[in-house]
Parts: sequence; structure tokens; C-alpha cells
Amino acid sequence: MFDKLVVLFVVALLALVVIGTGKEQLVVYTYESFVSWGPAAVLEEVFEAQYDCDLQFVTAGGAKATLSRLLAERDVSATNADLFMAEVNEIPRIVKYDLFLPVTKDDIPNLAYIPEELLFDPDVGFVPYEYGYISLTYDSQVLSEDELPQSLDQLTDPRYARMLVCQDPRTSSTGFSFLLWTIAQFGEEKYLDFWRSIDRTLLTITRGWTEAWTMLSHGEAPLIVSFSTDTAYGAMYEDSIDYRAFAPGGQGYRTVFGIGIVKETDQPELAKAFIDLLLSKEIQEQLPRTEIMIPANLQAELPPEYDEYLIIPENPLMLPLDLVGDRMDTWLHDWERAIVGK
Repeated sequence: MFDKLVVLFVVALLALVVIGTGKEQLVVYTYESFVSWGPAAVLEEVFEAQYDCDLQFVTAGGAKATLSRLLAERDVSATNADLFMAEVNEIPRIVKYDLFLPVTKDDIPNLAYIPEELLFDPDVGFVPYEYGYISLTYDSQVLSEDELPQSLDQLTDPRYARMLVCQDPRTSSTGFSFLLWTIAQFGEEKYLDFWRSIDRTLLTITRGWTEAWTMLSHGEAPLIVSFSTDTAYGAMYEDSIDYRAFAPGGQGYRTVFGIGIVKETDQPELAKAFIDLLLSKEIQEQLPRTEIMIPANLQAELPPEYDEYLIIPENPLMLPLDLVGDRMDTWLHDWERAIVGK
């Protein structure tokens, strides 16, 4: 009951914002980093100027937490969300809860510039706007290239004791992708054996990516699960490439981020316009420098640092989404029992 009251209170506050501005409002539920250092501010400025509306970004933390909030609000028929931004592994939940409106290239013209391999069933309504690869990142002041593990298997070597930080797959999309990577690599029968075997390798398991990166950048951990764009990020913003991405064994796990129109929206046309702007060349070229991801629009130009430092795994892995949907709860439950509850 308390949770429902909290949900209703938040929705009421959003309603007061609409009354206060007197403008049409578009509410985008997203993950925290998209707002804190992503392109949200640029999108807000450009979109509000074009459509004379009030664009609101709402976040409950990571993508998983924000989706849980949205679903809780739907349960009490009290959500103001018009759009939701999600990671591709949430598609099974999106389908299960019939979350998004279907869209076509007629609805969103800039979809014409998205490669077919990134597109999903249009009836699902998940529109990709960026992608990347989960990989490992190391502190080159602590580990040399010759000392890096050449495969996930090698993480069991005692030389890596208390070096690795990964994210909790129950609360972090990065952590969940890493869990899927281990399942794709070792199979359902043996992935938990791998996790048990790196018990001494793990320094800690953080709630999200930000905490892991903070430990790396503060010299508290030399090796983390992160993204293959990390070296390019360092070259752009840190004036240093001390923290370097690498793909052990040429592997990494492909991740795609997308957006969809929530079925309960009363602003479907405005929502389509927002997605089209998000996919525009102008905004897509912001993503490598803000989201530190690869833009989905083929017309978008990459920064020179990406040309030099972006890591594209030779053998990227990605489990079928229908399998992820069928087995996700079981995998998470078994992982929790084996690793957290040991």
C-alpha cells in the first residue's frame, strides 16, 4: 500500500507541473546517466524549441529500476510516462507487459537510417538509438597488456585475486549483460561453475556501473566489467588512456539501447516526433560524446577518438531474446542463490 501511495504522489506532482506551465507535456522515463551526463539537456532545448512543449525526463536510477517504477505505476493506472528508454534485454518484459505502441518508418522517418541488424519486430515498438559492447576495462598503470586475461576462463588465475569488479545483474543492465555473456560462453550447465571459480578474483559486486567505474578511477580496482568505448572516452575527456578497454579472446557482449512509446500516452504524435529527433544525425552525433556509445544512425559521424580507440570485438556474443525471456528469472534466481546466498 505504501508503494502505491508513493507512486500516486509522484504522478500528482507531475500533473502539477503540467498545470503550472500550461503547455503540452511529454514525459520520458529513462536511466539516470542519460540525464546526468547524456544528451538529455540538448534534446530538451532542441525539442522544446521545435514543438513549444514541456519535455520532462524522469528517472528512478538505472534502466531496470526505472522500468520497475513504470510497471508499478501501470498497476495502479497512474503513470504519466509517454516514452520509456530501455536496454535490449528488457524486450521480454516489454513484450510480456504489452508496454509499447508499434511504430513504422512512416511514423519515424529517421528509422530509414538504422541498419537492419539493429531493428526488431516493429510490433514490439522498441526503436534502437545506440549500441555498444560489454567488455573489460583495466588500469594500465597496474596491469600491462601482457598480463591481461586472454579469455574469461583465465580470470580464475590466482594472479587476478581481488582485482575484478562486476555489477549486480539484478540491478544493473551492464551486470545482466555480463551474466548473459557468461551463459553464452559457458552454457547453462556450466556458467555457475565459472562464477564460483572467480570467487577469489572478485573484489566486489556493485549495484551499478557508476560505482564500478568510480572504484577503477579512484585506484581501488584495476579491472572492471564495462564498455568497449572506455579508451575512447579517456582520450576525449580524461586527457589520458590509462583506463583501457579490451575484448578477452576477441569476445564481448552486444548491447542495444532503444526507446518506445508507452501505450497509455495521450501524446502519440509528439512522442513519435521525439523519437525521430533522437534518431536524427544532429542528436546521434552527440551520443558518442555523452552516452559514450555507438550511434544507431548510419549517417552519424564518429569522433576521431573512436576511429583510433574504439574496440569492436571480433566475436561478439548475444543470446536470442526469446531464450533470455524464457530463462531470465531462472538464471537470476540461480545466480543469486549460488553467488549472493553462498
